[in-house]
Amino acid sequence: MRLVLASQSPARLNMLRDAGIEPVVRVSGVDEEAIERSLPDARPDAVVVALAEAKARAVLADIVAEYPDAVVVGCDSMLHFDGALMGKPATVDIARERWGRMAGNAGHLLTGHAVLRVDGGEVTSVATGTESTVVRFGKPTDRELEAYLASGEPLRVAGAFTLDGRGGWFVDGIDGDHSGVIGISLPLMRRLLSDVNLSVVDFWSAPTS
Repeated sequence: MRLVLASQSPARLNMLRDAGIEPVVRVSGVDEEAIERSLPDARPDAVVVALAEAKARAVLADIVAEYPDAVVVGCDSMLHFDGALMGKPATVDIARERWGRMAGNAGHLLTGHAVLRVDGGEVTSVATGTESTVVRFGKPTDRELEAYLASGEPLRVAGAFTLDGRGGWFVDGIDGDHSGVIGISLPLMRRLLSDVNLSVVDFWSAPTS
């Protein structure tokens, strides 16, 4: 049985590799904004779970033909700040405006996961959940913020920041799961795999000599 990561995120891939799993990677290509618009009254945690499950289901057709026994993992992360959900900023101006409000304050990074177990080409069980981590933002100087925006990194990530990249310089601390902030929560993944009667050790790569 193979673990399939329905994400193009290098951070998620590297997190799994560092944790002993070499996943099959398939990019879902779902219209995230359309899904968000279809859930205008949903709770923030329900939105990230819906996006994660949509991504996992989007790659199913391709996966079952190649891997009839597999676990497909969908992930989504958004920053819940000042009463609103923040995904990837569309422009530098939006990222700059967000950082103007985030600096010196705190938000909740929500990470949603969906785990679909596939046996014999059919989905036999599904487990979903979210992890919430408080992120306390620092106060970058104008020069630092403009340099960070110019790097392009904030435009590629939820909340316009990373913990494991250049954005880490401007995070004063977190309260909760650091892996969830990076993009794939290892504690949540372990619990969801257990919910579909599997263990994370089932997917560990063989140790190298």
